[in-house]
Amino acid sequence: MEDFSFDAASRKILAELQQNCRLSNAELAEKVGLSATPCWRRQKELEDSGVIQRYAAIVNRRKLGLMVCCLAHVTLNRHAAGVVESFENAMLVRPEVVECYETTGNSDYTIKVIVPDMEAYQAFMHNVLFKLQGVAQVNTSVALREVKYQTALPV
Repeated sequence: MEDFSFDAASRKILAELQQNCRLSNAELAEKVGLSATPCWRRQKELEDSGVIQRYAAIVNRRKLGLMVCCLAHVTLNRHAAGVVESFENAMLVRPEVVECYETTGNSDYTIKVIVPDMEAYQAFMHNVLFKLQGVAQVNTSVALREVKYQTALPV
């Protein structure tokens, strides 16, 4: 995003859409203090420039029976291109892996895994993680309770 200007109106649009992306253009325009056409143009620019990547529903995982959230800190024993690529590709296709970060510190990756129960996490560890070439160690932190969960970015 090279030329896009983040003025107050654009920031307001982003803040409002992060809270409710189902607002009509008229509702959004009223909330941010613009008329409908300039508001629509700004939103379209935010979309076209890639600032707004997509729109999504925030789903309550517990209502779906996904009760366990684990943060797995994964250390690879080798950093050869094939090992790293294989690990990352495996994480990209696993539905229970909702976030994956290459990190500094004591591990190479931190992955957030959402599963129904600890048996499902154990199955993920044994059937997926431990079978991947190059995985040397996995240290898991289990979330006891969720203190803050927010998808909106500070704009």
